[in-house]
Amino acid sequence: MHIPSLPRRTAMFALSAALLATTGSGILATSAAHAAAPMVKSSAPAYYRMMLGDFEITVLSDGTTALPVEKLLTNTTVAATTWQLAKSYLKSPVETSFNGFLINTGSKLILVDTGAGTFFGPTLGNLAANLKAAGYQPEQVDEVYITHMHSDHVGGLLAGDKAAFPNAIVRAQKNEADYWLSQANMDKAPADGKGGFKNAMTALNPYVSAGKFKPFEGDTELVPGIKAIAGHGHTAGHSTYVVESKGEKLVLWGDLMHVAAVQFEHPEVTISFDSDSKTAAAERKHAFADAAKGGYLVAGAHLSFPALGHLRTEGKGYAWVPVNYVPVR
Repeated sequence: MHIPSLPRRTAMFALSAALLATTGSGILATSAAHAAAPMVKSSAPAYYRMMLGDFEITVLSDGTTALPVEKLLTNTTVAATTWQLAKSYLKSPVETSFNGFLINTGSKLILVDTGAGTFFGPTLGNLAANLKAAGYQPEQVDEVYITHMHSDHVGGLLAGDKAAFPNAIVRAQKNEADYWLSQANMDKAPADGKGGFKNAMTALNPYVSAGKFKPFEGDTELVPGIKAIAGHGHTAGHSTYVVESKGEKLVLWGDLMHVAAVQFEHPEVTISFDSDSKTAAAERKHAFADAAKGGYLVAGAHLSFPALGHLRTEGKGYAWVPVNYVPVR
């Protein structure tokens, strides 16, 4: 069989490609190419998984919402906030993450914070769906630990008017429960502050009624490997949770901080959501210094998803070092 020379073969391949472009009638197509496929405009389910010693940690996104942080941050100026945001290629309003954390110890499945549920609008309330996408069912959750009772942390306790986690014990610091679940405190609150009390009471009621709400006092170990540590200031009973397994450590900060682009470099900057901004700033400074010194992992409810990383000192402040992606095998 005769094999064409290279130039001739190239020409034949070109002719074959042209013939493949003919229409059904055998006439070469002369019209423009098809338009691009429509944009999907949706993301994959938002969960992130890693191992901490023998514990499996799954970060669950409840969604994001845009916050006008220049109006919310305190002990600073609008100009300073705008400049800090620009250094991170951000501008207000800042798309802000809302995160929960699922811990499988091997003997217990524990959820820290539950997201906003239906309390904050359509861009939030996705934690339950992402928990299922991550391979778990709400009925499997043994315990739920609440960092504090602001609506975006307790709203996900509900599925309609029923308990979203029907087999779970719910735990929070007693000072926090005493404050937010008090009808007297709600009655004393200004009109624009009553909603937070009402939401906390509504979210906790199915668990309180079933005898499944068990507050704790002080710094205490809740299950082997997970401790609650007081971190007051943002609210009266705000808690952080320390998770340890096989010498590895992760501290879940809750709302110890909100705006990474500003507060890591300037931990003295506070936010209007704080009930005691002076104490909140002191707690944040202590937490940042300890994390940088200890080199352990930290995570925050409002750090950009998946919200896990380390701190290192940088000048008079700190720099955020996100975790390197490692697939769980």
